[in-house]
Amino acid sequence: MIYFDNAATSYPKPHSVYKAIERALKRYGANPGRGGYKMSLDTSQKVYAAREAAAKFFGSGYAESVAFTQNCTYAINFVLKGLLKPGDHVVISDLEHNAVARPVYYMSKYNGVEYTVAQNESLWGDDDFEKKCVESFKKSIRKNTKLFAVVHASNVFGIKQPIKKLGELAKDNGIFMMSDAAQTAGTEDIDIKRDNIDFLCVPGHKGLYGAAGIGALITNKGNELTSIIQGGSGNRSLMYEQPDFMPDKFESGTINVSGAIALGEGITFVSENVKMIREKEYAIIKYIYKKLKEDPEIVLYTGCPEEETSVPILSFNIKGQSGEKTSSMLGNLGVATRGGYHCAALAHKKYGTDKSGTCRISPGAFNNFDEAERFIWKLKKIY
Repeated sequence: MIYFDNAATSYPKPHSVYKAIERALKRYGANPGRGGYKMSLDTSQKVYAAREAAAKFFGSGYAESVAFTQNCTYAINFVLKGLLKPGDHVVISDLEHNAVARPVYYMSKYNGVEYTVAQNESLWGDDDFEKKCVESFKKSIRKNTKLFAVVHASNVFGIKQPIKKLGELAKDNGIFMMSDAAQTAGTEDIDIKRDNIDFLCVPGHKGLYGAAGIGALITNKGNELTSIIQGGSGNRSLMYEQPDFMPDKFESGTINVSGAIALGEGITFVSENVKMIREKEYAIIKYIYKKLKEDPEIVLYTGCPEEETSVPILSFNIKGQSGEKTSSMLGNLGVATRGGYHCAALAHKKYGTDKSGTCRISPGAFNNFDEAERFIWKLKKIY
């Protein structure tokens, strides 16, 4: 199988991640922070080491700023529902994944929260894209605006948004900044202090090469959030109130221990190979783009992915055919892609693909040019 669906879940994983999961199940099978015996203490230390790895990688400064969640979507919900109150206003971009769009819509319908979709007048490749993006957010600010909730890069078209500049705009106006880094964690240089990100939400199973079922909320401002899930935390057990400190505030119940430990190994792998990963992924996606650009039967929606403007993701269609059908036909030929609407209605509406969807390809650290060649060959067989 040619696996070009790394934007959904990276595959395969580094050998060190597989070994970490195996060791975690065999050697770190106790509940962390709940027992005074050796296995429990050893498990706590390994989980803490994973927190340290994430804190260092994303520039938060201390391990306790990392709360492990079920996935990136849970982290996003912790921020949106833990920060926003009735009467508050949040600004989101016109490229958001449903992980942001749906909870914001829900809160506007049932919880009295207001929201605005900042409409960027420019499209990918326009010289003023970043400028117009910032302007669209600036125009959307109200007196009651409390949060910018922004996807760092579109999961459909790969377009990067100016997170640092938006963070500066938020800071200058006393607004909190949340970044959905589902497509950039592991591929982009993210530093929450430098970039003025108050709440960073990341998945473990994509560009950080961990397993599914683990994500993280990384923040130095956990005190600004209320907990939306309460339960056992291993601390202050005689109190009915949920602990108000990180990470216990957001880790009710037993966390995914093996997932957290494996995520730590995935972050180590990325840290040691980040240059190689970036160069390989961009080289492959650029090669495929140039081949598709030459084909009159292929519809492309952006220019060639470049490091300055995009992550290595490419959406396309065969003329007259839905993205879902293209992906299904490729699947029958042994090529894994993502077809359809990618849980991102706003992005598809912006680029006019809300009727057809797209077929999306996304290389990873373990792909190669032979697979790119075979993908092009197999694609030509279905039209």
